[in-house]
Amino acid sequence: MAKVQIENVEVLDNPTSYLNPFQFEITFQCTEDLSEDLEWKIIYVGSAESEEHDQTLDSVLVGPVPAGHHRFVFQANCPDTTLIPESDALGVTVVLITCSFRNQEFVRVGYYVNNEYSDPEMRENPPSKPQFDKVVRNILHTDPRITRFKIDWEDTMNNENIPPQQNIMSPPSSTNGMPCPCPCPLDKLTSNDLATPLNTDSNSSLPEYVSAMEH
Repeated sequence: MAKVQIENVEVLDNPTSYLNPFQFEITFQCTEDLSEDLEWKIIYVGSAESEEHDQTLDSVLVGPVPAGHHRFVFQANCPDTTLIPESDALGVTVVLITCSFRNQEFVRVGYYVNNEYSDPEMRENPPSKPQFDKVVRNILHTDPRITRFKIDWEDTMNNENIPPQQNIMSPPSSTNGMPCPCPCPLDKLTSNDLATPLNTDSNSSLPEYVSAMEH
């Protein structure tokens, strides 16, 4: 059983300008004292086609963590716009919050992000080159997704991830007609059901995870 459970994630300052920082208030529970830090990351998916355009916006070490409930605000600057393909600058993408213990990722929370111009005329006739200072970022906070991973909390497997059980879930709908393995489970993130561990776990690369969210 995981020693850390995310109880709630609140998206702050949303919607906002594309160039403003990301802000998340994270509440989590630790079932027993942890002798080492938890590493939290915010990752922006620049393109669903390849991990090449993923950007780790920030990472922070929290700990050592005593047993109990904890809350902190995680803030990260906006992505480097020069690293995002122009064709993927607008529209829907994904931002991920991950947490690791001893270099083992055990949970990943994903949100859809919609980027569009605030000016209706620019939405109808977008400029050839994206103008990010006129783009509004809207994180779809009501529909987060979570994936959990089995890890070795006791350091009995040389800090290697325990092989997860693979699951294939048929997506409810498709936007591009391409089937894709769906990391399971993908559950809505609420303080109630995240307090109870899921009975399946999975692993996936970021592009597969994005594809699953889009289906």
